[in-house]
Amino acid sequence: MAKLFTRREFGALAATGLALALPVRRGLAQNATLKLKYGTAFPADHPGTLRLREAAEGIRQDTRGKVDLQVYPNSQFGSEPDMISQTLAGAIDFMSTASTNLQTRVPAASINGVAFAFKDYATVWAAMDGGLGAYVRGLLSKVNLHVFDKCLDNGYRNITSAIRPVNTPADLKGFKIRVPVIPLWVSMFKTLGASPTVIPFADLYSALQTHVVDGQETPLSLIRSGKLYEVQKFCSMTAHTWDGHFIFGNARKFQTLPREVQASLTTRFTAAALKQREDIARVDVEARAEMTRLGITFNQPDPAPFRKLLQQAGFYAEWRRKYGEEAWQMLEKYTGPLV
Repeated sequence: MAKLFTRREFGALAATGLALALPVRRGLAQNATLKLKYGTAFPADHPGTLRLREAAEGIRQDTRGKVDLQVYPNSQFGSEPDMISQTLAGAIDFMSTASTNLQTRVPAASINGVAFAFKDYATVWAAMDGGLGAYVRGLLSKVNLHVFDKCLDNGYRNITSAIRPVNTPADLKGFKIRVPVIPLWVSMFKTLGASPTVIPFADLYSALQTHVVDGQETPLSLIRSGKLYEVQKFCSMTAHTWDGHFIFGNARKFQTLPREVQASLTTRFTAAALKQREDIARVDVEARAEMTRLGITFNQPDPAPFRKLLQQAGFYAEWRRKYGEEAWQMLEKYTGPLV
């Protein structure tokens, strides 16, 4: 007959087990023969960071503690352009960033950020997990970047405002809006009649609070994590562009890693990306509900007038020329005609 433990005996056993387990975990990191660094601008509690740390633990297990992948969130290695340079130089092993941030290295890398291109997530993933994603990854490989097949989801970007909801393009006329350092998006808002101002995300809250700008545009997860709802009144669900983050590393350095390590990294990063996509879908629902309770007013604009204005003003034609015919045809294979 099996022995039944008393509560005291069970507690002692659990404590002993924990004490035995902790040195093993520490030993795995201390005895690692290969230490790798991963940089991201995501906050420490962002689903992207959490899933990447989960991947790092899986890689330790796969390699029996020989590989220790350390994830550094909150732009600890510097801005995203800085991290890209460090990755290309081999100072950082892996990172993830918006594909639009790679535009200065490979112009077509930002093509998924074209305004109002993807009508829904089914179209996004068909393109990014299919031909469009493969096309861009191929271009990035030519500048010594090894890009993993599955990208992270940063969500559709929406406009918040302190002065009025954005229902039509007319509401953007003269509207002072913060944008990141992305030429594609600066061009988009100028064409729509707004006054875009480039401000680092770290300075965005104070810029909104002091009315340096009237509003901004980011995914719901960042609006909530940055507490922008405290200094904004309206959130217009424009979904004007989809924002995805590629996971990549220095290609030459990646090829020097043992094959089993390459395989583990690929498997674990793929799993992390797929799980993170599910996380973002859930976070978006939760964020909207929470911010509604906190007093933010949401509205759902019709994208058709915005898209029509961009067409008539030559926005799509201009970026078609910049990206090139091959890249544009690959985009329209999934989105349908934009020009």
